[in-house]
Amino acid sequence: MNTLWRDIQYKLLKSGNKLTLLIGINVIVYLGINVPAILEQLFRGFGNSAIIEFTNKYLLLSADLHTLLYRFWTPFTYMFMHAGPLHILFNMLWLYWFGQIFEEYLGNKRTIGLYLLGGLTGGILFVAAYNIFPAFTSMNAAAGGVIVGASASVMAIIVGTATLLPNYTISLILIGPVKLKWVALFIVILDYLSIAGSNAGGEIAHIGGALFGFVYIKQMQKGNDWIGSINKLFQPKPKMKVVSYNAPQKKSTNLPSQEEIDRILDKISVSGQNSLSKQEKETLLRASNNNEG
Repeated sequence: MNTLWRDIQYKLLKSGNKLTLLIGINVIVYLGINVPAILEQLFRGFGNSAIIEFTNKYLLLSADLHTLLYRFWTPFTYMFMHAGPLHILFNMLWLYWFGQIFEEYLGNKRTIGLYLLGGLTGGILFVAAYNIFPAFTSMNAAAGGVIVGASASVMAIIVGTATLLPNYTISLILIGPVKLKWVALFIVILDYLSIAGSNAGGEIAHIGGALFGFVYIKQMQKGNDWIGSINKLFQPKPKMKVVSYNAPQKKSTNLPSQEEIDRILDKISVSGQNSLSKQEKETLLRASNNNEG
């Protein structure tokens, strides 16, 4: 058991794998709520859980502006909540499949940012739609409208990956090889056509997440990396060093600048790794060796 717990801690906190961290948080939150809730229902009766009622009240995202004012954290917490085992299963599978492709070409520094901002955009579009469109305002749908799940966040990663690599081909069961752009387009159209159904708020949030994923990658290809810029704000500044002029100076290691590394990574995101010159590949190798030291 101790070995298993150490393995989980390593994969979540020390491996550097952002997909594992996101999936782990979602699973831990789901189990942390539903395992005790099922035990409670065994004694009180199924469908009558105070734990579920409490978490739904304070962690799901409501479209009601007055409620949202006093539960301002819910635009973030809702994207780590799920309505059932199949809901979290398929969301995490989609996140894992497309997230792996995304990180293969862009690294893992943007995954969490895209997940959070995609979910936040989906939540904002949901709240706005429920308070603007007559189809919702005429029946005061915002008063009881809530959304739950990571679907908007996952949609940001799906559409972002497909926008980055539209012709990347995957193999689907019973269908065969399919390009990412067709998979993403099919899901977005399906979400749009489902707005008139019973899960209108969820479908609107999905479209919001998809829209952010598309716009983010398009802007990044133009040189505007929103998430990369945010990450740089939280990078620790180099500590001051006292240099003795009498001490022998170390030889320059000729390490590449961060700007050069970012330029090469952006080139990979646009044209693929095969587009790098021999010198650019050597630059990345020197940077990698330095990080390992």
